[in-house]
Amino acid sequence: MQIEFDSPVTRWEKRVEAWYFATLPEELSRELRELPAPPRGFGSLRVQVRIGTSTWRTSIFFSEGAFVLPLKKAIRDAQQIEEGDTLMVHLDIIDL
Repeated sequence: MQIEFDSPVTRWEKRVEAWYFATLPEELSRELRELPAPPRGFGSLRVQVRIGTSTWRTSIFFSEGAFVLPLKKAIRDAQQIEEGDTLMVHLDIIDL
């Protein structure tokens, strides 16, 4: 299943090191929660992601009404992503 969406980059500072995320739209997140997927920790789904010229595999996690995509530092650096930027995210759901 392929998905495209725009998302602002948000910062989460509940640990020593800040984490950065893109958030899937709530309606799309609700649809994904209803898909028959293998049970995984934290209700996560494995995905392949493309942002700009960077492609990688990770998981999205359901949090506070929507799935969130963690943006690791190597990707943020490669694509010059900063807090508040708006990203075009291309996702392929692997778990289905």
